[in-house]
Amino acid sequence: MEIEKLKQHVEKVDKISNDSWLKSLNERKLKELEFHNRDRQEESVNASADTFEKFYANRKYYHTVERSRSYVDNWLKHNVEGKVVLDYACGNGDVAIKTAKYGAKFSLGFDISDVSVQNARNIAKNMGLESKVKFFQADAEDTKLPDNSIDIIICSGMLHHLDLSYTFPELRRILKPGGKVFAIEALDYNPAIKLYRKLTPNMRTEWEKAHILKLSDLTFANRFFEVDEIKYWHVIGYAGALIKPLAKFFDLLDIVLEKIPFINRLSWTFTFVLKKRQNDN
Repeated sequence: MEIEKLKQHVEKVDKISNDSWLKSLNERKLKELEFHNRDRQEESVNASADTFEKFYANRKYYHTVERSRSYVDNWLKHNVEGKVVLDYACGNGDVAIKTAKYGAKFSLGFDISDVSVQNARNIAKNMGLESKVKFFQADAEDTKLPDNSIDIIICSGMLHHLDLSYTFPELRRILKPGGKVFAIEALDYNPAIKLYRKLTPNMRTEWEKAHILKLSDLTFANRFFEVDEIKYWHVIGYAGALIKPLAKFFDLLDIVLEKIPFINRLSWTFTFVLKKRQNDN
């Protein structure tokens, strides 16, 4: 009954995504929609881009992030079974589809990009998962989902697209008490990576470039959640894409560097969990 009510609610939310809804979006959100529609339209011919890979953007770096990729995958396997899971700003729906395969009771995914949503629907249909996962268009800062309706929310490289002063309260509102947000995000401390971002401006919106996460954002998050399971990834390992003979050495060195306070802030990415307090209704 819980799932049927949620499905019905999502269908109503999805019908809101029309001209009047578009007119309600501010300029920043319309730019995000336009940017990601253009980006995902190019993929729609073969709509199978992995959300995690899209986050890392440049294909030559993919093989350097295997440890964090495996960690994310294992976290999902151990936490989503029997749960209602939401892929928050889902892109082409990779995470929602993956959680459906891993035994989620029901998986949802939404994105501001209607092209992304359609790509995700097509992929789910082709994989025979239509009954286990549902995608819809929505605004991440105002999802229209019911209060206390989601067990697990996955934020895969998308918090820096949003205004966290709206996003964190919204995440807390839709999470069930004791529910968790699992996030993987870029960090904004490494000067080499910051330079790379400046040299590749077309890969990001202006808002996105200006809001790569810092640890101060976790301090802010602590007003709304219990912050836990912070892990840092890839201080220098990405250099293995440029110096391939040393790739394994860099990755092994990272295992040490990622545990050293302050040095680990130079990591490319970090993962963390935001838990809604049990007495928070």
